[in-house]
Amino acid sequence: MMRLHNLRARPGSRHRVKRLGCGESSGHGKTSGKGHKGQKARSGGSIRLGFEGGQMPLIRRLPKRGFNNAAFHKRYAIVNLDDLGDLKAGTIVNEQLLRESKLVRGHFAGIKILGNGELKHDLKVEADKVSAAAREKIEKAGGTITLRDGRTRPETPEDVDLTATETTPKKRSTSKAAAKAKSQAKKKTSRKS
Repeated sequence: MMRLHNLRARPGSRHRVKRLGCGESSGHGKTSGKGHKGQKARSGGSIRLGFEGGQMPLIRRLPKRGFNNAAFHKRYAIVNLDDLGDLKAGTIVNEQLLRESKLVRGHFAGIKILGNGELKHDLKVEADKVSAAAREKIEKAGGTITLRDGRTRPETPEDVDLTATETTPKKRSTSKAAAKAKSQAKKKTSRKS
């Protein structure tokens, strides 16, 4: 009968421990499976990924072609509403305050406020981007949001007056040849008179 005290692992399911450096007779003795001398045999000696012993590595041998969006990617510092819960009512939440309180750090294109958590009191938030959920919760708590470019809220299609016409007069495009002909005509009339 099988009891807890006589349970055993299936034969072959467990490997014996590899005993390193216990003499040549152990099977892994002397150099302990690290070979003879060299950088990889040393304690703490390692080679970084892609290193080819000083030879020009593959990543540098391959041509770089095509468009890569990573160069144009903007990274925003993320701040959730539950991070702002400890601030006093009426506090102006801007980049300087967030850096001082260590909620954001490093280099970034701007600050984005996300709606994770609840807000108990009103805050004056100055950020580059605000999610719809965060906007709703901040305004519900009596706070205000000012986007860094000066707008108080994102522009919607209702804000744009489609009936407005262009008031500034358009500049006439004159070619160089037409201008030259005009100046010659003026010279002729001045000679006649």
